[in-house]
Amino acid sequence: MTKHTLDTSDLDALMGKPIAPARMKEPLHNNDFRRWVQAMHYPNLLHYDHDFAAEGRYGKLVAPQSFAVATDDGHGAGPACVGKIPDSHLIFGGDEWWFYGPRIFGGDEITNEKVPLDYSVKETSFAGPTCFQRGDNNYYNQDGDFIAKQRSTAIRYSREAAVEMGAMEPTEDPIWTPEQLEDIQSKKYEYIKMMHDLGHGKRYWDDVNVGDELPVRIIGPHSIASFTTEWRAYLFTIWGGTHRPGMDMEAMGFTAEFAGHENDPVMERDNPELTDGAYFGPSRGHLFPEWAHRIGMSRAYGYGASMGAWVLDYLAGWAGEWGQVVHSKAAYRGPAFTGDITVLSAKVVDKKVDEEGRNIIQVECKMATQTDSVMATATAEIELPTK
Repeated sequence: MTKHTLDTSDLDALMGKPIAPARMKEPLHNNDFRRWVQAMHYPNLLHYDHDFAAEGRYGKLVAPQSFAVATDDGHGAGPACVGKIPDSHLIFGGDEWWFYGPRIFGGDEITNEKVPLDYSVKETSFAGPTCFQRGDNNYYNQDGDFIAKQRSTAIRYSREAAVEMGAMEPTEDPIWTPEQLEDIQSKKYEYIKMMHDLGHGKRYWDDVNVGDELPVRIIGPHSIASFTTEWRAYLFTIWGGTHRPGMDMEAMGFTAEFAGHENDPVMERDNPELTDGAYFGPSRGHLFPEWAHRIGMSRAYGYGASMGAWVLDYLAGWAGEWGQVVHSKAAYRGPAFTGDITVLSAKVVDKKVDEEGRNIIQVECKMATQTDSVMATATAEIELPTK
């Protein structure tokens, strides 16, 4: 077997230096929130039903906490993938979120301040030497309110090594019977009904106990259609909607066959299809099995930032509109593949009043497939009201 190396020397000079911020060209619209929850399979009335929201805490539609990442120009991965690593590819490895209280509403204009943080190289069974690179995204609204910090991790690796080591051989989608699909839909609704039953009511900190289990949330079966819907919910994928600083994929180390003109602001004005990661560039591996195989993936696969959103939505939906996720740290072990379902479960492991006087519930969360193959793990702190 070939001995592979990973040249990360270009990264050192870039750590700690802010890069161009991300910003949409127009204020956010309620339909942006609706498109987002539709794509994330999160039917929380607070974010898409005008009449329900008008009777609630905010008196109008509010974006889910997970929506902040949709205001970035690249899933929050930008500051975690600066610098050139020759002949490499990358996948999202996880993210950590801190939320500071302000929420996002229609009419807001969000700016993301992006700062590369650090990186390390470790030997993995997936692709030999692998770079784990981190970067911070600081989301502010037009009034300067600090909404959230996202610390993203990108996993950068040698494409040739991943393919040669056979970490993910091409596979076929699982087949579901009509009876199984009906059972999945029934189990999905149990979580949805929990949100409906809570309505505008409060889930009190006093009533939650260590050892309590959250209701299971199921997403899927995933498909190229569902992944495409996710892609279009990220606002930077909409032609002409983003102030693009431009990401030179070849300068990051992608080979020419993968790089394309993805996110190129000049090409977008000439032929936007060539800038669209649904069709060209590294992101096409999500939607085209042939290209997924070329980077070592077994079949078409979902977006890492969506996995982070699934976790946040899962916990926020349980907390209700009077609670909020204040911190979440998720590590991704494998993506969502076409044909699979994603099963989220969580357990309360601690209950405390923190140093800021907030009433906190701490949970451990697991994201797995129908075969219980772990896709991600997360720990999170949720603030709840008291009686």
